[in-house]
Amino acid sequence: MSTRKTVNELLAEARQGLQRLTAEQAHAAVAEGAVLIDTRSEVDRHEQGAIPAARHYPLSVLEWRLCPTADHSEGDIDFDDHVILLCAHGYSSSLAAARLQSLGFARATDVVDGAEGWREAGLPFTPLEPAHPAIRRS
Repeated sequence: MSTRKTVNELLAEARQGLQRLTAEQAHAAVAEGAVLIDTRSEVDRHEQGAIPAARHYPLSVLEWRLCPTADHSEGDIDFDDHVILLCAHGYSSSLAAARLQSLGFARATDVVDGAEGWREAGLPFTPLEPAHPAIRRS
């Protein structure tokens, strides 16, 4: 029988293996060739703006798009690449980066404070057209 963990324990465990980056460090890493992936929902991106340097892969398909051996891989990211995840606030991206490390992406990590930290650092955001009414928050 397994021992239960709190979500905070799970998050702390995930972050032990990550070399998390500030928004400024992530921005610099992207300029040097790192791959930035925005995992925020489509609604969040439309409400808050997109990050120009980032690819968008929602958490529900992240591993399948990145893993070079997956059937639905985009095929241009390798296990040796520096992959940086970004979510809204820096929580789900930590858990996802730990999962990517488990798959073999040794340099996977995330951005401290996520898109919120990116915005607070004054880094670029691009406004998007309003979300289709069917995907707006109610």
